[in-house]
Amino acid sequence: MQAFLDAISVLHVLRPWFLIAIPVILGLWWNVRNPRAQDQDAASGIAPHLAEALTVGSNATKNLQPIDGIALALCLGTLAAAGPTWSRVPNPFLSQTAPLVVALEVSESMTNPDVSPSRLERARFKIQDLVGRRAGASTALVAYGGTAHRVAPLTDDPNILKALLEGLSPEIMPSAGQNATAALDLARAELARVQTPGAILLVLDGLDDADVAAFSPISENQAPVIVLFAAPENVSQGALAQLTNVKVVPLSVDDTDLDQIERAAAAAYRASLLGDDRLDWDDRGWMFGWPAMLILLLWFRRGWTMRWIILLGLASTVMGPQSAQADVADWFLTPDQQGMLAYHDKRFDDAGELFVDPMWRAYAKYRAGQYPEAAEMFARIDTASAAMGEGMSRIRNREYRPAIAAYERALELQPDFPEAQHNLEVAKYTLEYVETAREQGDTGEEAGLGADDVVFDNEAERGAETVKDYAEKGPEFQSTEQWMRSVDTNMADFLKSRFLLEAAGAQK
Repeated sequence: MQAFLDAISVLHVLRPWFLIAIPVILGLWWNVRNPRAQDQDAASGIAPHLAEALTVGSNATKNLQPIDGIALALCLGTLAAAGPTWSRVPNPFLSQTAPLVVALEVSESMTNPDVSPSRLERARFKIQDLVGRRAGASTALVAYGGTAHRVAPLTDDPNILKALLEGLSPEIMPSAGQNATAALDLARAELARVQTPGAILLVLDGLDDADVAAFSPISENQAPVIVLFAAPENVSQGALAQLTNVKVVPLSVDDTDLDQIERAAAAAYRASLLGDDRLDWDDRGWMFGWPAMLILLLWFRRGWTMRWIILLGLASTVMGPQSAQADVADWFLTPDQQGMLAYHDKRFDDAGELFVDPMWRAYAKYRAGQYPEAAEMFARIDTASAAMGEGMSRIRNREYRPAIAAYERALELQPDFPEAQHNLEVAKYTLEYVETAREQGDTGEEAGLGADDVVFDNEAERGAETVKDYAEKGPEFQSTEQWMRSVDTNMADFLKSRFLLEAAGAQK
């Protein structure tokens, strides 16, 4: 309902001068549809019962006539030409949903097993499910106890967030507590790094009275806050009940809570699009053009025989073989138009084959998960948006250094490109973490290498594979998944060290 009200509030036409034709069309229709007075009085000298029997078409004005369909089709065509619109065209190279910052409370109370297996574990599962449902959307992660720390910046890679989530526990937090104010401040600062307004999700099991004031909106454009109450229904919400401008979602055994969170985040995204003057309005005239064409087809000949023939022909086309439908589509639509229809229908593989436009073809490949092909296509186009697309494709394919180079190229072509700047920082952050984790494994830190193990230092080439010689076991090769599992075992120590350094720096 809120989406409908938002659309009505901004409904307008892009070419209003076409609407002048509607009164003219209605006037002509009325003139043809209703006989003039002199025509009606032509049989005034004949007895009424004879005039009714002798008059042909006396009930014509009461029945549906071809002129009715023609007038309706012309009105619909005029509306289509006027360009009605109520939404913006989203940028295909940016997130298709609102950015979301998830702030997770990591405290001793969250280890309570009254929610199986524990409140913290259930919260992890919910966050992972939510990130999985937000495919292609940017999500950041903040952990807080007595202090708040950014675990991951906004990223659309769910694998990074999953690995970091598994390393969160109360033991790694520098100080105990429930400092929701610090978490909110950090989440708002993270959203301020991007221009698209987003939303904040706090996952907690309690709120201190001192933190209630932090939830009061400072401005109208402030990001909405959603709270997932990670506790059983019989547990009092306490200070959360004092929040009047925050949506509190109770924890559910099914996906009801996730549905509510997604709807709230989607509302924030729609609101952000409507207020973004950089984006063009989405011309919805085609929604009126197709019915107008269909009506004209049905009414260009009189008689139901012709109408039924047309209807049967259309039905046979729709229900016929796929090749026949494709041939008919070629009559009316260009390849790019067919590709756009397939793209909006989420048939990205088909869209990638249909598009002729290189940018849309590359982006369809990206949405289809064909990241190497998409990166190559983007690399052939010398624009900032294409460089941005190449960087996104490289990141998804875990090619962090080429992704950094692509984002830097995008900023060279368009210095005022905040999304590229943000993605560049995320790529550098991810690369630094991956190389640090690999170096720890390569040099033997926390790996438990024995005295007989020979390790060759790779300081000159950070991140390159180090040769290990195991005399008894022989060579051992690790797959990517095996390597990621080894990284997960050190994740808690990695986060603990980082949080301690951040807390120590904040106290200076």
